[in-house]
Amino acid sequence: MSDAHTSGVPTSGVPTSGVPTSGVPTSGVPTSGVPTSGANTPGGPRGVPVSSLAPLASLVSLVSLVALAAVPAAPAAAASAAAASAMPPPVRPEDRAGDHLTVVVAHAGSGRDGTYELFCHPGGGSHPDVSGACRVLDENTHWGKDTFAPVPPDSVCTMIYGGPATAHVTGTWAGRPVGARYDRSNGCEIGRWDRLTPFLPGMDSPV
Repeated sequence: MSDAHTSGVPTSGVPTSGVPTSGVPTSGVPTSGVPTSGANTPGGPRGVPVSSLAPLASLVSLVSLVALAAVPAAPAAAASAAAASAMPPPVRPEDRAGDHLTVVVAHAGSGRDGTYELFCHPGGGSHPDVSGACRVLDENTHWGKDTFAPVPPDSVCTMIYGGPATAHVTGTWAGRPVGARYDRSNGCEIGRWDRLTPFLPGMDSPV
């Protein structure tokens, strides 16, 4: 009885051997035409030759170097411009064409007192020593400095009295207006006067 029921299970009749697995066309799949060599090679996306990316990489490197080299140039140019604007402008030839001074000397003694006009570049005027006066003024003219600047208030000066002589200078020098006064009341003022001799009269001999 048991033999009849177990033997009747249709296990042996399952058509496993008849499944057509051997007929699956695996060898005919066209795998040789798939571009797999470019998929896992470093340097580029699938299908792009690595050698074609080399010019692009060189161009990117060159642009980066140029950009880095240009970065410090802007602050340097700005600093140079700021330093240049802080200094007074240089003396131009057209400025020198208008050099004209009037000096009024008083209490210096006979032959020294008077009002004199001086022109420089070219020289001329009623000054008794035009060439010498223009020369000493040129020697004392420096970029960024006032040729006729007063003695600084904090200067330590010797108490030497050089006499009652005074001078008042007005006009235009190196394109800038001039209005300066001179005396010989102490060592500093005497030195300031003597630096501009013979534009100002020398006090050791008549003009």
